[in-house]
Amino acid sequence: MKWNILRHLSDMGFRVSVVPGTATAEEVLAQNPDGVFLSNGPGDPRPLDYAISTIRGLMGKTPIFGICLGQQLLGLALGGEIYKLKFGHRGANQPVLNKITNHVEITTQNHGFALNADSLPGDVEVTHLNLNDQTVEGIRHKSHPAFGVQYHPEASAGPHDSQYLFGEFARMMAAAKA
Repeated sequence: MKWNILRHLSDMGFRVSVVPGTATAEEVLAQNPDGVFLSNGPGDPRPLDYAISTIRGLMGKTPIFGICLGQQLLGLALGGEIYKLKFGHRGANQPVLNKITNHVEITTQNHGFALNADSLPGDVEVTHLNLNDQTVEGIRHKSHPAFGVQYHPEASAGPHDSQYLFGEFARMMAAAKA
């Protein structure tokens, strides 16, 4: 996990507790979180069955926000499939279309895998697309408070293009508490 993610969450006023990726849904929920953030990480998400199981156990019980590997794991937990990109997405200045607002965000990316849009079930919406190759860059569940993006909003490539995602997570948590 990048330290800048923790800084962003703390700067927004969140009290942050970090648990290992091997934590079970029961262990996470025992902390009574207002929300769960799924961090970035290295490599292929497909072998991480323990994390996918945990995310399934959290679905509908607490708001979830995933970045990079976290979004891929969320997508797998929701029934999607992952494939390896031919070259991967590396570096800054990666253009991403936010399909909800129709705005383009300049993003920083570092991943070699992507969600297959055609594999996502009907209750999962693709919210962001990579404008270079049309790969999935963001998803959200239509009825549960869960969303993710493939890129790194904490990296501030835009420099503030993607800051709203942390605010969206905060609003999602406030709505769940109400």
